[in-house]
Order: sequence, then C-alpha cells, then structure tokens
Amino acid sequence: MSIQDEVTAPPPAKLAIDRVSKSFTTARGSVHALDNVSLQVAEGEFVCLLGPSGCGKSTLLNLVAGLELPDSGTVVADGRPVRHPGRERMMMFQESALFPWLDVIGNVLFALKLKPGLKSNERQEAARYYLKLVGLEKFMEANIHELSGGMKQRVALARALAPNPRVLLMDEPFAALDAMTREQLYGDLQRIWEQRHVTILFVTHNVREAVSLGDRVVLFSPHPGRIHEEFRIDLPRPRDINSVEVAGYATRITRALKQHLQEGAPAP
Repeated sequence: MSIQDEVTAPPPAKLAIDRVSKSFTTARGSVHALDNVSLQVAEGEFVCLLGPSGCGKSTLLNLVAGLELPDSGTVVADGRPVRHPGRERMMMFQESALFPWLDVIGNVLFALKLKPGLKSNERQEAARYYLKLVGLEKFMEANIHELSGGMKQRVALARALAPNPRVLLMDEPFAALDAMTREQLYGDLQRIWEQRHVTILFVTHNVREAVSLGDRVVLFSPHPGRIHEEFRIDLPRPRDINSVEVAGYATRITRALKQHLQEGAPAP
C-alpha cells in the first residue's frame, strides 16, 4: 500500500456506548458524572455532544478514549471493548498541548511514532500531507511560540489525524479562540471531515457550533449526566454559523435545553 493510500483510507469505525455510568470522589463527596448513558455512533458520523458545564460530556469522551473506565456499562469501538488508550481513537483538547521544543512538523512526526511500520521518509511524507491538509504547509519548520492560537490548533488537528485514527475525539477544541478564527476552523474541519470520512465525537457547550458541525446533536442534562434529547441536523455542507438555517436549529435546541433546566435540573 502506498503512503497516499495509507493517509487517505482510514478503516471503518463504529462506537457503541451501552448503559454507562461513572462517578468520582471529590472533597465535597461523590459526583455522579454519568448515569446510564447509551449512544450509538455510526461509521463516519459527526456527532456533537452538547450541554452545560458539568453534564458529563468530557467524561464520556474520556471513557471512549480509554483514559477512564466506566463504573458500569460498556464502551465498544469497532467491535472491541475500550479498556485503554490507542491510536485508533485520537484526542484533541481545548489547549493544543504541543511540544514547544519541537517545530511544527516535529510535533506531527511525534504522533506518527504511534503508527508502526513506516519508514523515515514515509513518516516525513505523511506529516507533510497532514500539515498541507490543515493549511500549514508553509509553516512546517516554524517554532510553536511563533504560531497564533488558531495555527496551534491546526497543528494539533494534524497531529491527531496523523496516526490515521478510526475515531477523532474533540473536547471543545475551539473554545479558547476568537470568533473569527473559530469560524475559519469550522470551515476547515468540515472540509477535512468530508475528505477523510473519519468518525468524530465533538464536545461543545456552544449550540451554534454544534449545529454548524454535526450530523447529529446529542443534548445532555446535568446532575447526573444523562442524554436528554437528540437532534438530526439535515443541512447541506459547508455550513455557515451565521446562516438563518443554522440559527433555526440552534433556537430549537436552546429552547429544549432551557425547558429541561426549568423542569428541575439545576442550571450550571
């Protein structure tokens, strides 16, 4: 298989989360983060997990990543129980978490160590491919401190994609960026998703962001974290976060969230 085939043909993926619960012990006592959560994510689907702070979105993402284990229930990725992290499920965080002592291409090459069997020249070719994919082909030798916040997140995205994961897990990756940079990255992520067809599970508390990106928006409620409602987003791509159509979906979802909070769930 050529390196071009390798970087453009990710294997199929599917997530099955079945009756998962998770609690944590804190100084204030036990926190029930997730309660009996079940969710199916189809191969190549883009699913956004939406809800207020403390509703268990990030906890669920950590369980899928294998960073935590559920107290009860199962998490299955591509037919196999998730018990530990693996390159099949790569994580992207709110902060880029790049290595400042490595240049841009060095950060992506580091992730390619997770991909066994590649020769040195193949790793170089793959790293350049992904940096071009995120629009950073002219910044491959730049130092991390020379980059803007949006550019750092592009490097982080290239690094997450480089091992050719089956599932990309994104935990509010654009929350710390300014509005203009976020809008540009929304377009970039939609383009990359359509090219790669990777399965994406995306955590956010921004309703319009979720509508702009997702095939499906899964609305969580807090205390304890449960799935309250799901919305299928039947809009063509690329989507503009400022469009009337996106605003219409966002209004419906916001209304559902407010109604549920008023019915008894405490506000964040």
